[in-house]
Amino acid sequence: MDRVDELRQIIKAVVRKYAAFTPNYGEIEVDTVIDDTGGHYQLWNIGWQNKRRIHGCVLNLMLKDGKIWVQHDGIEDGVTNELLEAGVKQEEIVLAFFLPSERKHLPFAVA
Repeated sequence: MDRVDELRQIIKAVVRKYAAFTPNYGEIEVDTVIDDTGGHYQLWNIGWQNKRRIHGCVLNLMLKDGKIWVQHDGIEDGVTNELLEAGVKQEEIVLAFFLPSERKHLPFAVA
């Protein structure tokens, strides 16, 4: 298995782990988007809390150019720590929610 396949498996394991947690409020479904061809991996909360519509992305990861791009991280303790613990190297993670000019000051990949 090459490194990109390993990263893909790690991403899917992390997304599926968090998909197993159902919010303890409202009538919320947890939905996943796992697109190996396009390299898109997302976790969504969808439903109702009282009379309020819930529809939001919790986690959005992309596998692009051999790196994991964290586009959105709504995980309480941060998905980056989870990725590192799973064996992903800092230089394989891009924190895309930071401005490109700010990424050079972080211990992760710039792009």
